[in-house]
Amino acid sequence: MSKIVLSGVKPTGIPTLGNYLGALRNFVRLQKEMVDFEFFIFIADLHAITEPQDPKELKENIRNLAALYLACGLSPERLTLFVQSEVNEHAALGYVMQSICYMGELERMTQYKDKMQKQVQGVSSALFTYPALMAADILLYDAKYVPVGEDQKQHLELARDLAIRFNNRFGDTFVVPEGLISEKGARIMDLQNPLKKMSKSENDRGCIFLLEPLASVRKKIMSAVTDSGSEVRFDKANKPGIANLMTIHSVLSGLSFQEIEAKYAGQGYGTFKKDVAELVVKELEGIQERYNKIISSEELDRLFDEGRQRAQEAARKKLREVYGKLGLGRN
Repeated sequence: MSKIVLSGVKPTGIPTLGNYLGALRNFVRLQKEMVDFEFFIFIADLHAITEPQDPKELKENIRNLAALYLACGLSPERLTLFVQSEVNEHAALGYVMQSICYMGELERMTQYKDKMQKQVQGVSSALFTYPALMAADILLYDAKYVPVGEDQKQHLELARDLAIRFNNRFGDTFVVPEGLISEKGARIMDLQNPLKKMSKSENDRGCIFLLEPLASVRKKIMSAVTDSGSEVRFDKANKPGIANLMTIHSVLSGLSFQEIEAKYAGQGYGTFKKDVAELVVKELEGIQERYNKIISSEELDRLFDEGRQRAQEAARKKLREVYGKLGLGRN
């Protein structure tokens, strides 16, 4: 059985507190729990260029994102870390996946449909076909498990369909991957509009970034929107702002909502917000300290070099097998 867990991350900016509490912490936990598995993590820079990118910023984001993932707790042991575009087999197998993928399958992808509704002109063809490249990313390494959120389930299903289709036509070639739906990560909402998910593309005052100055983090949490009452109580329908801050507190402190309610009974919002701010600042302070050590050391490039070599060896072997079954090339 394949013993690989694979995940790709687009380098389109600094991750938010929502990204960290909702997904990244779970990924670190999975690595600790799945001791028999090797983890492949790649920086998906080819996926980033489905939309216009500043070349200099993209290069910086590649390094920043990798350093942040390590700073958040991923262990270099059992980790293959690499940059997608440095392994040419991704693009090559992506084209093969396009050749067995149907237009209707790509047209049904909700992310593409959402983009088309928001931006009718200027949507690149790569945005339409990138689920085929995503399938290649996964199938290239015979990944057994792929951690996915709600927005990526559809793409994983396509990867599974394409693996089965290829296997049926050309013989057993690909491992059919399974989604790894870990315990539900916290859904962190915008601090200024708690009805919307925290997003780097929304209101900057409502979003906290992992590399943000700590004074700014405190200020944003202390000015987070709440309701007109004063009771710290988890009620998403009537008190969405407080419910959001309680979610952040719960994830970082380990306390249940009931325990938080009891702790702040009769104390009002001020003390509660201050404590949430201190919890977040303490967490980000540790991440930022580790990030600063990693980003300026030779360790990151060493991991990238070793990861590229490991990924290239596996990818070349798989692509050679695929080409042979398709009848491509002379060998």
